[in-house]
Amino acid sequence: MGWRRRNQPPPLALKIDVDTWRGTREGVPALLALLEKFDARATFLFSLGPDHTGRAVRRALRPGFMKKVGRTSVLEHYGIKTLLYGTLLPGPDIGRKGAQVMRAVAAAGHETGIHTWDHVRWQDGVEGADADWTRREMSLAMMRYEQIFGTAARTHGAAGWQMNRHALRLTQSLGMDYCSDARGRAPFVPVMNAEIVACPQLPTTLPTLDELIGLDGCTPDNVHERLLALTEEAPLHGHVYTLHAELEGGKLAPVFERLLAGWRDQGYTLSTTRALFEQLDVETLPRCEILRGEVPGRSGTLMVQGAEFLA
Repeated sequence: MGWRRRNQPPPLALKIDVDTWRGTREGVPALLALLEKFDARATFLFSLGPDHTGRAVRRALRPGFMKKVGRTSVLEHYGIKTLLYGTLLPGPDIGRKGAQVMRAVAAAGHETGIHTWDHVRWQDGVEGADADWTRREMSLAMMRYEQIFGTAARTHGAAGWQMNRHALRLTQSLGMDYCSDARGRAPFVPVMNAEIVACPQLPTTLPTLDELIGLDGCTPDNVHERLLALTEEAPLHGHVYTLHAELEGGKLAPVFERLLAGWRDQGYTLSTTRALFEQLDVETLPRCEILRGEVPGRSGTLMVQGAEFLA
């Protein structure tokens, strides 16, 4: 249900979250080169305001957060300078400093969209935020995106898969074609508190590297095997895989290269989330609840796809 083109290779959409100035400056060019090698396309979602990564230290009190930090070597992937931005060091304005890199992504034929304005502020604050706070943050990102690309953003993928009902409403009123703000199993029309949001969600369907490494024997050397086992049989709707410019565009680039080779051998079309969206029959997409839940390997709660509402 919801699928339009049945005679094409199954899509595997690559959704790239760019969280930091370092990820923009170093990770994005590295990923562009790797994607070109495999003739693959991806959707790059940019953080467009200040890099305040250092303020994420407040998450240390959350259950499971420090264990995740220990498993994934945050210092190694992000660097000491990034981890001081917004505290001991001023946070660089990613959109202003990285505009040329961002435009190069579009010029190379990839899709671009909004991740957030201030990554840490959104991820830590949006759950309990009111309508005014939420609109301000999303409007800042929308305005900066238009300044960089000369056109309005048409897709959004929330930082940390964190949203509230005001943000979901704004994806519709701000004119997004579709979004990828949740974790789930297949494309759907979101329903929150009995309110239908007329902006389809293409949820992340696969675990991320930082959710797998360090658990159940997964290491950077073998984690690709775990993911490839999950994609061995392609679902009708394909998959959405979320990667991070700071990880797969840095120390974990060899892992991503093995994944790209493996997915190509499995017969997937490595594409943007928009390419997946364009193969959908939106009118027949299921309506599913979108709510807060947990995902194995990740601390705290985030937006997840819930039960389908049957007609």
